[in-house]
Amino acid sequence: MAPLIEATGLVKEFRRPRRDSGLTGALKHLVTRRFDIHRAVDGIDLRVGEGESVAYAGPNGAGKSTTVKLLTGILVPTAGEVRVAGVVPHRDRIANAKNVGVVFGQRTQLWWDLPVGDTFELLRDMYRIPAADYRRSLGRLTEVLEIGPLLPVLARKLSLGQRMRADLAAALLHQPHILYLDEPTIGLDLDVKDRVRTFLRQLVADGTTILLTTHDIGDIEEVCGRIVVIDEGRIRHDGPVEVLRDALASASSVRFQLSASAPLDLIRERLGDAEVTAPGERELVVRFDRTTRTAGAVAATVMGLVEVRDLRINDEGIADLIRRIHRPDEVTARSGAA
Repeated sequence: MAPLIEATGLVKEFRRPRRDSGLTGALKHLVTRRFDIHRAVDGIDLRVGEGESVAYAGPNGAGKSTTVKLLTGILVPTAGEVRVAGVVPHRDRIANAKNVGVVFGQRTQLWWDLPVGDTFELLRDMYRIPAADYRRSLGRLTEVLEIGPLLPVLARKLSLGQRMRADLAAALLHQPHILYLDEPTIGLDLDVKDRVRTFLRQLVADGTTILLTTHDIGDIEEVCGRIVVIDEGRIRHDGPVEVLRDALASASSVRFQLSASAPLDLIRERLGDAEVTAPGERELVVRFDRTTRTAGAVAATVMGLVEVRDLRINDEGIADLIRRIHRPDEVTARSGAA
């Protein structure tokens, strides 16, 4: 079976104006324009099968959003080929739009000065959704995402969490085969976040293909079965989520604020192979392998030896995991500065 999403040698370059600073530089640029070429996507090969849930992760500026824009037909590739459900997105945007739903993080598809319900009705007409299908789809989305009270509210009056739920519903009204999501749970409280993740898992079980970009490791672990890591426009890792998590995410740390100086030698003796440092006179950072000990055990050991005023547990985020793949020196520097 052919992949539902297929990109081969995908490249996207942008021209950036290069000019000297100040008024003189601006005037010179008017006369003689110079540009630098920035390659945001650099030879991406990506294949996603029907019903797959794939996390597309990387640091800010890695090329994630540019890739998604190429897959949706918003951007035209500089080189390479891309097909989505058999369609070349930038050549047949209308056919491609019928196959996909998109939630672009901070960019809403809701009409700002219209009630949410009116936006949904406009989308119904744009996608030519039959009345019975529209009612069924809206009813399901209203229940799962709890957006019933939001339907008469102007979009500009929604909170971030409310808008994200409404945008997710808007992207799914026409029941697309493919769903592109950019930070879909941002701004949501824990209960609604769990319901959204459950709903996304059900979509995948029903055959919807999901490509998810996010920094929330919970979204990746609970929704996706595969993770593709991109950095500097290139794919650095492609494999099951569990493999990456198990191999790279064992590191954790606890930062303590203390009432007095810490007995470092004694704490190191009690914690064995954990790394214990004191960034300040009354500060303590313990880094440990959470596959062999828990943060609670670390905290209990420290609190048994010195009075603790406050503590903070830090697990590595997805950006740190990605840096461990391709930028180990940067991770080491960040850890030393923590």
